Amino acid sequence: MAEYLINKAVIIPTGDEIRSGIILDTDSPMIMQVILSINSKCTVIRNEPIPDVENLIIECIKSYIKDDVDLIVLIGGSGGGHRYSSTLAKDYTHTSLNSILDKKFSTELYGKNGHMWSKLICGKVNNTIIINVPGPYQEARAAIEAFKNSYEENSDDLKQINVSMAEAVKSQYYY
Repeated sequence: MAEYLINKAVIIPTGDEIRSGIILDTDSPMIMQVILSINSKCTVIRNEPIPDVENLIIECIKSYIKDDVDLIVLIGGSGGGHRYSSTLAKDYTHTSLNSILDKKFSTELYGKNGHMWSKLICGKVNNTIIINVPGPYQEARAAIEAFKNSYEENSDDLKQINVSMAEAVKSQYYY
């Protein structure tokens, strides 16, 4: 069982495509269900979608850290695809998290073409655990369920939580 309970959680969808309504955010309700399965009395807040602008993502995260939330889950922006091709969306979730988190563990997943398709980060600021999940629904589901299972085994083992999440996302593509 988790060493401490998640009593307040925040879900932050990122991405211009979510913000503009081009893509429907189906991840937030699913993530909320998983969080509530950890603690059915948890207060879960869904932040309005944040555009793919690094300083806006950073400021949003910092505002919730000041509110002493137990968990922040960022959705999307984990690929960094724009670093490889100007035709791909700008993803700043992981660079934002890198600038905020002192204590963190990360795993990069690469496709067959050698390009990074996801970087998952799990870290902590004060008492707030901060994680990110990929935007595609199946990958997000696999990641948040792996978070739940690892968190319930040992909420302090951020490295194992990160490894479990990465393995779960990777399993969506490799059988």
